[in-house]
Amino acid sequence: MTSLLQDVSFRNLYLASAGSAFGAQVGYVALPLLAVTALHAGPGEVGLLSGLGTIAVLLVGLPAGAWVDRVRRRPVMIVADLLRAALLFSLPVAAWFGGLSMPQLYAVAVCTGVGTLFFDVASMSVTPQLVGRDRLTAANSMLVGTNAAMDISGRSFAGVLVGAAGAPVALLLNAVTYLWSAAFVWRVAVPELPAPPAREGIAAQISEGVRFVFGHQVLRPILLMGTMTNLGFPLMSVLLPILIVQQLGYPEWVLGLFLAVGGLGVLAGSSTAHVVGKRLGRGRAAWLLSLVTTPAGLLVPVLDGGVWIWVAAAAWFVLTYRTGLNNVLLVSFRQEVTPDEMLGRMTATMRLLLMGAVGIGGLLAGIIGEVWGVHAAMWAGAAFMSLSWVPLHFSSLRDSR
Repeated sequence: MTSLLQDVSFRNLYLASAGSAFGAQVGYVALPLLAVTALHAGPGEVGLLSGLGTIAVLLVGLPAGAWVDRVRRRPVMIVADLLRAALLFSLPVAAWFGGLSMPQLYAVAVCTGVGTLFFDVASMSVTPQLVGRDRLTAANSMLVGTNAAMDISGRSFAGVLVGAAGAPVALLLNAVTYLWSAAFVWRVAVPELPAPPAREGIAAQISEGVRFVFGHQVLRPILLMGTMTNLGFPLMSVLLPILIVQQLGYPEWVLGLFLAVGGLGVLAGSSTAHVVGKRLGRGRAAWLLSLVTTPAGLLVPVLDGGVWIWVAAAAWFVLTYRTGLNNVLLVSFRQEVTPDEMLGRMTATMRLLLMGAVGIGGLLAGIIGEVWGVHAAMWAGAAFMSLSWVPLHFSSLRDSR
Protein backbone atom coordinates (compact mmCIF):
# COMPACT_ATOMS: atom_id res chain seq x y z
CA MET A 1 0.00 0.00 0.00
CA THR A 2 2.95 2.33 0.62
CA SER A 3 3.93 1.95 -3.03
CA LEU A 4 0.51 3.23 -4.07
CA LEU A 5 1.11 6.53 -2.29
CA GLN A 6 4.42 6.88 -4.11
CA ASP A 7 2.36 7.30 -7.28
CA VAL A 8 1.79 11.07 -7.44
CA SER A 9 -1.56 10.87 -9.22
CA PHE A 10 -3.01 8.26 -6.89
CA ARG A 11 -1.72 10.21 -3.91
CA ASN A 12 -3.54 13.33 -5.12
CA LEU A 13 -6.73 11.34 -5.66
CA TYR A 14 -6.31 9.88 -2.18
CA LEU A 15 -5.86 13.31 -0.57
CA ALA A 16 -8.86 14.68 -2.47
CA SER A 17 -10.98 11.76 -1.32
CA ALA A 18 -9.85 12.07 2.30
CA GLY A 19 -10.55 15.80 2.54
CA SER A 20 -13.97 15.72 0.91
CA ALA A 21 -14.96 12.61 2.90
CA PHE A 22 -14.24 14.43 6.15
CA GLY A 23 -16.36 17.38 5.08
CA ALA A 24 -19.16 15.19 3.77
CA GLN A 25 -19.46 13.50 7.16
CA VAL A 26 -19.58 16.87 8.89
CA GLY A 27 -22.39 17.80 6.51
CA TYR A 28 -24.12 14.45 7.06
CA VAL A 29 -24.58 15.37 10.71
CA ALA A 30 -25.02 19.14 10.28
CA LEU A 31 -27.67 19.24 7.53
CA PRO A 32 -30.47 17.42 9.40
CA LEU A 33 -29.47 19.18 12.63
CA LEU A 34 -29.82 22.52 10.83
CA ALA A 35 -33.34 21.49 9.82
CA VAL A 36 -34.20 20.31 13.33
CA THR A 37 -32.65 23.17 15.33
CA ALA A 38 -33.20 26.16 13.02
CA LEU A 39 -36.46 25.21 11.31
CA HIS A 40 -37.95 22.77 13.87
CA ALA A 41 -38.35 20.04 11.23
CA GLY A 42 -40.28 16.90 12.14
CA PRO A 43 -39.69 13.24 11.16
CA GLY A 44 -41.40 13.60 7.78
CA GLU A 45 -39.32 16.63 6.79
CA VAL A 46 -36.05 15.07 7.96
CA GLY A 47 -36.88 11.85 6.09
CA LEU A 48 -37.70 13.81 2.92
CA LEU A 49 -34.45 15.79 3.27
CA SER A 50 -32.47 12.55 3.47
CA GLY A 51 -34.37 10.95 0.61
CA LEU A 52 -33.97 13.89 -1.77
CA GLY A 53 -30.20 13.77 -1.32
CA THR A 54 -30.08 10.44 -3.12
CA ILE A 55 -33.37 10.12 -5.00
CA ALA A 56 -31.94 12.35 -7.74
CA VAL A 57 -29.91 9.32 -8.82
CA LEU A 58 -33.16 7.81 -10.13
CA LEU A 59 -33.56 10.73 -12.53
CA VAL A 60 -30.04 11.21 -13.89
CA GLY A 61 -28.12 8.10 -12.84
CA LEU A 62 -28.11 6.15 -16.09
CA PRO A 63 -27.52 9.12 -18.44
CA ALA A 64 -24.67 10.20 -16.16
CA GLY A 65 -22.88 6.88 -16.61
CA ALA A 66 -23.22 6.90 -20.39
CA TRP A 67 -22.09 10.53 -20.55
CA VAL A 68 -19.05 9.95 -18.31
CA ASP A 69 -17.95 7.11 -20.61
CA ARG A 70 -17.86 9.65 -23.48
CA VAL A 71 -15.73 12.37 -21.85
CA ARG A 72 -12.58 12.94 -19.82
CA ARG A 73 -13.34 12.06 -16.22
CA ARG A 74 -11.05 14.42 -14.28
CA PRO A 75 -12.85 17.63 -15.37
CA VAL A 76 -16.17 16.04 -14.38
CA MET A 77 -14.85 15.50 -10.85
CA ILE A 78 -13.56 19.08 -10.55
CA VAL A 79 -16.83 20.65 -11.74
CA ALA A 80 -18.82 18.42 -9.37
CA ASP A 81 -16.65 19.54 -6.43
CA LEU A 82 -17.05 23.24 -7.29
CA LEU A 83 -20.81 22.87 -7.73
CA ARG A 84 -21.23 21.17 -4.34
CA ALA A 85 -19.07 23.81 -2.63
CA ALA A 86 -21.17 26.66 -4.04
CA LEU A 87 -24.44 25.01 -3.03
CA LEU A 88 -23.30 24.39 0.53
CA PHE A 89 -21.95 27.93 0.89
CA SER A 90 -25.50 29.18 0.24
CA LEU A 91 -26.87 27.56 3.41
CA PRO A 92 -24.85 29.41 6.09
CA VAL A 93 -25.31 32.65 4.14
CA ALA A 94 -29.10 32.17 4.16
CA ALA A 95 -29.10 31.15 7.82
CA TRP A 96 -27.08 34.18 8.93
CA PHE A 97 -29.29 36.59 6.96
CA GLY A 98 -32.56 35.04 8.15
CA GLY A 99 -33.63 33.60 4.81
CA LEU A 100 -33.20 29.88 5.42
CA SER A 101 -36.15 27.63 4.51
CA MET A 102 -36.91 23.96 4.06
CA PRO A 103 -37.37 24.37 0.26
CA GLN A 104 -33.78 25.67 0.07
CA LEU A 105 -32.53 22.69 2.09
CA TYR A 106 -34.44 20.35 -0.21
CA ALA A 107 -33.01 22.02 -3.34
CA VAL A 108 -29.44 21.86 -2.01
CA ALA A 109 -29.92 18.19 -1.08
CA VAL A 110 -31.08 17.34 -4.61
CA CYS A 111 -28.36 19.30 -6.42
CA THR A 112 -25.51 18.11 -4.20
CA GLY A 113 -26.80 14.57 -4.71
CA VAL A 114 -26.46 15.04 -8.47
CA GLY A 115 -22.96 16.45 -8.02
CA THR A 116 -21.96 13.50 -5.84
CA LEU A 117 -23.33 11.08 -8.44
CA PHE A 118 -21.20 12.52 -11.25
CA PHE A 119 -18.11 12.74 -9.02
CA ASP A 120 -18.39 9.15 -7.80
CA VAL A 121 -19.07 7.67 -11.25
CA ALA A 122 -16.03 9.47 -12.66
CA SER A 123 -13.82 8.66 -9.65
CA MET A 124 -14.58 4.94 -9.66
CA SER A 125 -13.88 4.85 -13.40
CA VAL A 126 -10.53 6.61 -12.91
CA THR A 127 -9.18 4.39 -10.11
CA PRO A 128 -8.56 1.24 -12.24
CA GLN A 129 -6.74 3.41 -14.80
CA LEU A 130 -4.46 4.87 -12.14
CA VAL A 131 -3.48 1.68 -10.29
CA GLY A 132 -4.24 -1.21 -12.67
CA ARG A 133 -6.60 -4.07 -11.93
CA ASP A 134 -3.96 -6.09 -10.09
CA ARG A 135 -3.79 -3.45 -7.31
CA LEU A 136 -7.49 -2.62 -7.08
CA THR A 137 -8.16 -4.42 -3.79
CA ALA A 138 -5.22 -2.66 -2.12
CA ALA A 139 -6.22 0.72 -3.55
CA ASN A 140 -9.87 0.33 -2.55
CA SER A 141 -8.80 -0.80 0.92
CA MET A 142 -6.87 2.44 1.32
CA LEU A 143 -9.66 4.62 -0.05
CA VAL A 144 -12.46 2.94 1.90
CA GLY A 145 -10.38 2.71 5.06
CA THR A 146 -9.44 6.38 4.94
CA ASN A 147 -13.02 7.39 4.22
CA ALA A 148 -14.05 5.36 7.27
CA ALA A 149 -11.50 7.19 9.38
CA MET A 150 -13.00 10.42 8.08
CA ASP A 151 -16.44 9.08 9.09
CA ILE A 152 -15.22 8.72 12.65
CA SER A 153 -13.43 12.04 12.89
CA GLY A 154 -15.92 13.98 10.74
CA ARG A 155 -19.05 12.84 12.55
CA SER A 156 -17.51 13.17 16.00
CA PHE A 157 -16.16 16.61 15.16
CA ALA A 158 -19.48 17.65 13.64
CA GLY A 159 -21.39 16.98 16.85
CA VAL A 160 -18.93 19.10 18.82
CA LEU A 161 -18.76 21.84 16.16
CA VAL A 162 -22.55 22.14 15.82
CA GLY A 163 -22.88 22.34 19.60
CA ALA A 164 -20.16 24.98 19.87
CA ALA A 165 -20.60 27.10 16.73
CA GLY A 166 -23.86 25.98 15.12
CA ALA A 167 -24.82 23.94 12.07
CA PRO A 168 -24.16 26.79 9.55
CA VAL A 169 -20.46 26.87 10.49
CA ALA A 170 -20.24 23.09 10.08
CA LEU A 171 -21.77 23.31 6.60
CA LEU A 172 -19.32 26.08 5.70
CA LEU A 173 -16.51 23.67 6.59
CA ASN A 174 -18.12 21.02 4.37
CA ALA A 175 -18.06 23.46 1.45
CA VAL A 176 -14.37 24.27 2.01
CA THR A 177 -13.45 20.57 1.88
CA TYR A 178 -14.97 20.28 -1.60
CA LEU A 179 -12.69 23.12 -2.71
CA TRP A 180 -9.79 21.13 -1.18
CA SER A 181 -10.86 18.10 -3.20
CA ALA A 182 -11.05 20.09 -6.46
CA ALA A 183 -7.52 21.44 -5.91
CA PHE A 184 -6.03 17.95 -5.55
CA VAL A 185 -8.08 16.37 -8.35
CA TRP A 186 -6.68 19.12 -10.60
CA ARG A 187 -3.23 17.57 -10.02
CA VAL A 188 -4.26 14.02 -10.96
CA ALA A 189 -2.77 12.90 -14.28
CA VAL A 190 -5.27 10.39 -15.63
CA PRO A 191 -3.79 8.12 -18.32
CA GLU A 192 -6.78 8.40 -20.63
CA LEU A 193 -7.14 9.45 -24.25
CA PRO A 194 -9.90 11.76 -25.44
CA ALA A 195 -13.09 9.72 -25.76
CA PRO A 196 -13.84 8.80 -29.39
CA PRO A 197 -17.07 10.08 -30.91
CA ALA A 198 -19.94 7.80 -29.92
CA ARG A 199 -21.22 5.66 -32.78
CA GLU A 200 -24.57 5.09 -31.11
CA GLY A 201 -27.08 7.20 -29.25
CA ILE A 202 -26.98 7.66 -25.50
CA ALA A 203 -30.14 5.57 -25.06
CA ALA A 204 -28.45 2.61 -26.75
CA GLN A 205 -25.39 3.03 -24.54
CA ILE A 206 -27.54 3.15 -21.42
CA SER A 207 -29.36 -0.01 -22.49
CA GLU A 208 -26.05 -1.76 -23.12
CA GLY A 209 -24.84 -0.86 -19.63
CA VAL A 210 -28.02 -2.06 -17.93
CA ARG A 211 -27.96 -5.36 -19.82
CA PHE A 212 -24.31 -5.84 -18.92
CA VAL A 213 -24.94 -5.43 -15.18
CA PHE A 214 -28.15 -7.47 -14.93
CA GLY A 215 -26.79 -10.20 -17.18
CA HIS A 216 -23.48 -10.62 -15.35
CA GLN A 217 -23.27 -13.48 -12.84
CA VAL A 218 -20.98 -11.46 -10.54
CA LEU A 219 -22.54 -8.01 -10.78
CA ARG A 220 -26.19 -9.06 -10.43
CA PRO A 221 -25.98 -10.61 -6.92
CA ILE A 222 -23.76 -7.75 -5.74
CA LEU A 223 -26.42 -5.32 -6.92
CA LEU A 224 -29.27 -7.21 -5.23
CA MET A 225 -27.46 -7.48 -1.90
CA GLY A 226 -26.42 -3.84 -1.99
CA THR A 227 -29.97 -2.71 -2.72
CA MET A 228 -31.33 -4.54 0.32
CA THR A 229 -28.55 -3.17 2.51
CA ASN A 230 -29.07 0.37 1.29
CA LEU A 231 -32.78 0.20 2.03
CA GLY A 232 -32.05 -1.00 5.55
CA PHE A 233 -29.43 1.51 6.62
CA PRO A 234 -31.43 4.75 6.13
CA LEU A 235 -34.51 3.20 7.72
CA MET A 236 -32.38 2.69 10.83
CA SER A 237 -30.34 5.91 10.72
CA VAL A 238 -32.21 8.82 9.09
CA LEU A 239 -34.36 9.56 12.13
CA LEU A 240 -31.52 9.28 14.66
CA PRO A 241 -31.39 13.11 15.07
CA ILE A 242 -35.10 13.02 15.99
CA LEU A 243 -34.68 10.09 18.39
CA ILE A 244 -31.38 10.95 20.07
CA VAL A 245 -31.59 14.76 20.22
CA GLN A 246 -35.32 15.54 20.29
CA GLN A 247 -36.97 12.55 21.95
CA LEU A 248 -34.23 11.26 24.28
CA GLY A 249 -32.79 14.70 24.97
CA TYR A 250 -29.11 13.90 24.43
CA PRO A 251 -26.76 16.71 23.29
CA GLU A 252 -25.68 16.85 19.64
CA TRP A 253 -22.25 15.38 20.39
CA VAL A 254 -23.87 12.09 21.45
CA LEU A 255 -25.43 11.82 17.99
CA GLY A 256 -22.04 12.52 16.43
CA LEU A 257 -20.42 9.90 18.66
CA PHE A 258 -23.04 7.28 17.80
CA LEU A 259 -22.58 7.87 14.07
CA ALA A 260 -18.80 7.85 14.52
CA VAL A 261 -19.06 4.30 15.90
CA GLY A 262 -20.32 3.38 12.44
CA GLY A 263 -17.27 4.97 10.89
CA LEU A 264 -15.09 2.94 13.24
CA GLY A 265 -16.84 -0.22 12.07
CA VAL A 266 -16.27 0.64 8.40
CA LEU A 267 -12.62 1.38 9.16
CA ALA A 268 -12.18 -1.99 10.89
CA GLY A 269 -13.91 -3.82 8.04
CA SER A 270 -11.98 -2.12 5.26
CA SER A 271 -8.65 -2.53 7.10
CA THR A 272 -9.11 -6.28 7.49
CA ALA A 273 -10.78 -6.92 4.10
CA HIS A 274 -7.56 -7.75 2.26
CA VAL A 275 -6.42 -10.28 4.90
CA VAL A 276 -9.86 -11.85 5.40
CA GLY A 277 -10.40 -12.04 1.66
CA LYS A 278 -7.08 -13.85 1.11
CA ARG A 279 -7.74 -16.30 3.93
CA LEU A 280 -11.37 -17.20 3.16
CA GLY A 281 -11.56 -16.24 -0.48
CA ARG A 282 -13.05 -12.86 -1.32
CA GLY A 283 -16.48 -14.15 -2.37
CA ARG A 284 -16.82 -16.49 0.62
CA ALA A 285 -15.68 -13.74 3.00
CA ALA A 286 -18.31 -11.34 1.63
CA TRP A 287 -21.29 -13.63 2.07
CA LEU A 288 -20.15 -15.47 5.21
CA LEU A 289 -19.36 -12.27 7.13
CA SER A 290 -22.70 -10.88 5.99
CA LEU A 291 -24.52 -13.95 7.33
CA VAL A 292 -22.76 -13.65 10.69
CA THR A 293 -23.06 -9.88 11.19
CA THR A 294 -26.45 -8.83 9.81
CA PRO A 295 -28.51 -10.25 12.73
CA ALA A 296 -26.90 -7.49 14.82
CA GLY A 297 -29.30 -5.14 13.06
CA LEU A 298 -32.08 -6.51 15.25
CA LEU A 299 -30.42 -4.85 18.25
CA VAL A 300 -30.21 -1.34 16.79
CA PRO A 301 -33.95 -0.56 17.23
CA VAL A 302 -33.65 -1.12 21.02
CA LEU A 303 -31.91 2.28 21.15
CA ASP A 304 -33.26 4.14 24.18
CA GLY A 305 -31.96 5.86 27.28
CA GLY A 306 -29.46 4.30 29.66
CA VAL A 307 -27.52 1.21 28.68
CA TRP A 308 -29.60 0.60 25.55
CA ILE A 309 -27.91 3.36 23.59
CA TRP A 310 -24.61 1.50 24.08
CA VAL A 311 -26.16 -1.82 23.06
CA ALA A 312 -27.46 -0.20 19.88
CA ALA A 313 -24.06 1.43 19.24
CA ALA A 314 -22.30 -1.94 19.55
CA ALA A 315 -24.74 -3.48 17.07
CA TRP A 316 -24.19 -0.51 14.75
CA PHE A 317 -20.44 -1.20 14.84
CA VAL A 318 -20.98 -4.84 13.83
CA LEU A 319 -23.22 -3.85 10.90
CA THR A 320 -20.82 -1.24 9.62
CA TYR A 321 -17.86 -3.63 9.94
CA ARG A 322 -19.59 -5.74 7.30
CA THR A 323 -20.10 -2.62 5.16
CA GLY A 324 -16.40 -1.74 5.27
CA LEU A 325 -15.36 -5.27 4.34
CA ASN A 326 -17.84 -5.52 1.46
CA ASN A 327 -17.08 -2.05 0.14
CA VAL A 328 -13.52 -3.18 -0.51
CA LEU A 329 -14.13 -6.73 -1.73
CA LEU A 330 -17.26 -6.21 -3.82
CA VAL A 331 -16.24 -2.88 -5.38
CA SER A 332 -12.97 -4.53 -6.43
CA PHE A 333 -14.92 -7.42 -8.00
CA ARG A 334 -17.07 -4.89 -9.88
CA GLN A 335 -14.10 -3.02 -11.28
CA GLU A 336 -12.16 -6.17 -12.17
CA VAL A 337 -14.89 -7.75 -14.27
CA THR A 338 -15.88 -4.57 -16.14
CA PRO A 339 -14.08 -3.39 -19.31
CA ASP A 340 -12.67 0.15 -19.21
CA GLU A 341 -15.14 1.46 -21.78
CA MET A 342 -18.06 0.21 -19.65
CA LEU A 343 -16.89 1.41 -16.21
CA GLY A 344 -18.97 4.60 -16.17
CA ARG A 345 -22.17 2.84 -17.20
CA MET A 346 -21.61 -0.06 -14.81
CA THR A 347 -21.01 2.32 -11.91
CA ALA A 348 -24.03 4.46 -12.80
CA THR A 349 -26.31 1.45 -13.15
CA MET A 350 -25.15 0.19 -9.78
CA ARG A 351 -25.68 3.58 -8.20
CA LEU A 352 -29.13 3.91 -9.73
CA LEU A 353 -30.38 1.13 -7.48
CA LEU A 354 -27.89 1.42 -4.63
CA MET A 355 -28.29 5.15 -4.04
CA GLY A 356 -31.90 5.10 -5.17
CA ALA A 357 -32.48 2.53 -2.43
CA VAL A 358 -30.90 4.92 0.08
CA GLY A 359 -33.28 7.66 -1.06
CA ILE A 360 -36.32 5.42 -0.92
CA GLY A 361 -35.22 4.18 2.50
CA GLY A 362 -35.01 7.77 3.71
CA LEU A 363 -38.50 8.56 2.42
CA LEU A 364 -39.89 5.37 3.97
CA ALA A 365 -38.25 6.28 7.26
CA GLY A 366 -40.04 9.63 7.24
CA ILE A 367 -43.42 8.07 6.41
CA ILE A 368 -43.14 5.22 8.91
CA GLY A 369 -41.76 7.59 11.54
CA GLU A 370 -44.72 9.95 11.16
CA VAL A 371 -47.34 7.19 11.23
CA TRP A 372 -45.93 4.52 13.57
CA GLY A 373 -42.95 6.18 15.24
CA VAL A 374 -39.16 6.25 14.92
CA HIS A 375 -38.59 2.77 16.36
CA ALA A 376 -40.99 1.21 13.83
CA ALA A 377 -38.88 2.61 10.98
CA MET A 378 -35.75 1.18 12.59
CA TRP A 379 -37.34 -2.28 12.93
CA ALA A 380 -38.23 -2.21 9.22
CA GLY A 381 -34.60 -1.43 8.39
CA ALA A 382 -33.39 -4.25 10.60
CA ALA A 383 -35.61 -6.70 8.69
CA PHE A 384 -34.12 -5.70 5.32
CA MET A 385 -30.62 -5.87 6.73
CA SER A 386 -30.97 -9.31 8.32
CA LEU A 387 -31.82 -10.90 4.93
CA SER A 388 -29.37 -9.00 2.75
CA TRP A 389 -26.83 -11.87 2.63
CA VAL A 390 -29.20 -14.15 0.67
CA PRO A 391 -28.37 -12.98 -2.91
CA LEU A 392 -24.65 -13.71 -2.44
CA HIS A 393 -25.30 -17.08 -0.83
CA PHE A 394 -27.19 -18.31 -3.87
CA SER A 395 -24.67 -17.05 -6.45
CA SER A 396 -21.43 -18.28 -7.94
CA LEU A 397 -19.66 -15.39 -6.22
CA ARG A 398 -19.73 -17.12 -2.82
CA ASP A 399 -16.79 -19.34 -3.79
CA SER A 400 -14.82 -16.74 -5.80
CA ARG A 401 -11.29 -15.85 -4.81
